[in-house]
Amino acid sequence: MKISLKWLAEYVEVPGDVKALCDRLDLTGTGVEAVEKTGAAFDRIVTGKVLTKEQHPDSDHMWVTTVDVGAQNLGADGAPEPLQIVCGAQNFNAGDHIVTAMVGAELPGDVKIKKSKLRGVTSMGMNCSTRELGLGSDHEGIMILPEGAPVGVPFAEYAQLSDTVLDLEVTPNRPDCLSVAGMAREVGAMYRTDVTYPTRELTEDTSATPAADLVSIDIADSSRCRRYTARVIHGVKVGPSPDWLAERVAALGARSINNIVDVTNYILFLLGQPLHAFDFDQLAGSDGKAHIVVRPAQDGELFTTLDGEERRLTSDMTVIATPERAVALAGVMGGLETEVTDATTTVLLEAATFDRAHTSRTSRNLGLISEASMRYERGVDDNPVAANADFAAALLAEVSGGTVCPGLVEVYLEATRPIDLEFRIPRFCALIGADIPREDIVDILARLGCIVGGTSDADVLAVVAPTFRPDLEREIDLYEEVLRLWGMDRIPSTLPGGRGRVGTRSEEEHLLNVVGDTMRSCGLNETMTYSFAEPGDLGRLRMSPEGLGEPVELINPLNADQSVMRQSIVPGLVRNVAYNQSRGVKNVQLYEVGAVFFAAEGRKQPKERRRLAAVMAGAMREGGWNAQIAAFDFFDGKGAVESLARELALPKLRFKALDGEEAPHLQPGRAAQVLSGGTVLGWVGELHPLAVDAFDAAAPVVAFELDVDALVRASRPARDYVDVPTFPAVSMDVAFVVDEGVTHERLVQCMTSAGGKLLEDVRLFDVYRDEERVGAGKKSMAYALVYRAADRTLTGEEVDKAHERLVKKVCGATGAEVRG
Repeated sequence: MKISLKWLAEYVEVPGDVKALCDRLDLTGTGVEAVEKTGAAFDRIVTGKVLTKEQHPDSDHMWVTTVDVGAQNLGADGAPEPLQIVCGAQNFNAGDHIVTAMVGAELPGDVKIKKSKLRGVTSMGMNCSTRELGLGSDHEGIMILPEGAPVGVPFAEYAQLSDTVLDLEVTPNRPDCLSVAGMAREVGAMYRTDVTYPTRELTEDTSATPAADLVSIDIADSSRCRRYTARVIHGVKVGPSPDWLAERVAALGARSINNIVDVTNYILFLLGQPLHAFDFDQLAGSDGKAHIVVRPAQDGELFTTLDGEERRLTSDMTVIATPERAVALAGVMGGLETEVTDATTTVLLEAATFDRAHTSRTSRNLGLISEASMRYERGVDDNPVAANADFAAALLAEVSGGTVCPGLVEVYLEATRPIDLEFRIPRFCALIGADIPREDIVDILARLGCIVGGTSDADVLAVVAPTFRPDLEREIDLYEEVLRLWGMDRIPSTLPGGRGRVGTRSEEEHLLNVVGDTMRSCGLNETMTYSFAEPGDLGRLRMSPEGLGEPVELINPLNADQSVMRQSIVPGLVRNVAYNQSRGVKNVQLYEVGAVFFAAEGRKQPKERRRLAAVMAGAMREGGWNAQIAAFDFFDGKGAVESLARELALPKLRFKALDGEEAPHLQPGRAAQVLSGGTVLGWVGELHPLAVDAFDAAAPVVAFELDVDALVRASRPARDYVDVPTFPAVSMDVAFVVDEGVTHERLVQCMTSAGGKLLEDVRLFDVYRDEERVGAGKKSMAYALVYRAADRTLTGEEVDKAHERLVKKVCGATGAEVRG
């Protein structure tokens, strides 16, 4: 939303310090995105006087003129020197005062004025029309100034076009700020100054046909339109707008088109009321009457909008129609067939309110975001619609020479009622932590448009919220208004009150901190990736969607590559690996704790699960002259998971090997499921080279993904305490020859079960393969075993029996043979 300070100053006193005003607007919730000085657009454009006008020697429609621009152009002797300019306009004579763009000027439309030759004659500038200056649509001739206009004055200074325009970021809950009058009210409340609101007296032509005899209105769907009004102005002459009107419209970013359209834009910017002007004769039926119907569009109905585009409509869209055809998209844009043209003599002026949701969906689905739709989708107050229509009709008649037919034709189904609220002053002061005087509270609320009265309790105010403020629904909303305008910066800083309250992290927050500390201690760096994902991410990663549920699709995605919510964090991390590798960063270790999303059948809201995911590519550090650094492999990822399990005191941590069918996204033989007892925590392994290549990364990449909620549930407050041993241990080694399919995990399970309480530790220290000594398809796995009793020194006989029992059980359970 753009606001002209020059225009705003007509209704409220505007501070001279623009920066201070912008800072205050920011503090009160209206962000200032940009500040534009409009006079700068007319640099090197000056007033001039035509001294001579002669026929071009090589053209029958061009003139060679000399133009006096005063001290703006000096000759070699330092005296003013006229400019020679070739001009094709026909509407001027020698002695006329005009507007001249000198060499170096830039006109709207990125037109740069340069020294040029037109059919062999040098031209040192351009004599400008209103259209070329961006002040109107007239291009039939150049702009002629009054006879007494000064010469050699910057045009912006002469026309008083110097202005400061603020580009404001108005929040969606403040539709009242989408107008000059609304911002005047806001500034008046900010600085506690009086506001003068714009008015215009309407005079109707009592001799003309009443509007009720010319127009009928029918609202077919009450949920789409609450109020629709129409006024008829006849005898209009369509043409250029007066300078003041064109200036006002242009200041806020709209192009001046003609006096009729400019009035509708003027009222939209001034009062926040979108309007539309129809050519009445194009609406009228055979009976000479315009029958207006507000109805849903038909599915597949074709409609040509003002921009000349034919659009296919749906039943979710609302149209303004006659019995024969649609003539406008309600709240968005009018139709080409009924637009106001130079031949228009009678105008039907529409002022209405339309449903916010339907307008928003229509404008977005058709890609038509207009000033009108922006206001309708935020909410236009239906109460002042008739007054706004009268204001517009009076102004339209004034600038077009027409007269207003008596009567306003309208259908008003249901008026928005103001909301009655209480304002408890002691509660407000206690809540914000400051004592604001009662008179200040009353004054601020009144300046915002509220009706403030007293009650039987002097500390309670009765407040009626205005209907143009749909965001004021509760007492706490009034508190916010008073606080932001009184000044949050004036609230003294204090510590929160309360006795016996000690702030601390929850157990879950503490565990998440442990997770982060552990990951960083393992050399991983925390990152954050988008929760939005590309639909094909899981397929690209080769990860099976089985058990994950359906993806959550976004209704209005930012782009096609982010149209669903992620089901795994790993694809985003692998993209980060590829990004770093493509820029020469080979060693990448990243982790993220975040949410993944799954559609749940029969539920509106998706399911969310928290995951801890990590990727490791390259090596832990760069190699040196005296050391070769090994690349990350499966055991680095497994080690990070084991470190986390140790810090969280996870019981019975184990890793179950996964084959290619169970985990197609992982390298076969380098993949495992992570479990704590019988609880599945996640997986760890080296990503399949094809999966890595699909993301344009370089293998190997180690990754793991764990369920955070499962980690939290499985974690324990602390690890079991083990006292320092007081009795000696007995160490024994044993080597088992087993089939290749027998895993280390299986052997350890058997040994732990058979060793009982005496077996303290099992450690694999060698794996040996040799077809001659061990056998084909066999491997020798050597273990160091530690036996110890907590309450006595073990005898040799006890250890031998325990060891013999262990060997026998392992051999019987796995088919192993003891290697001598």
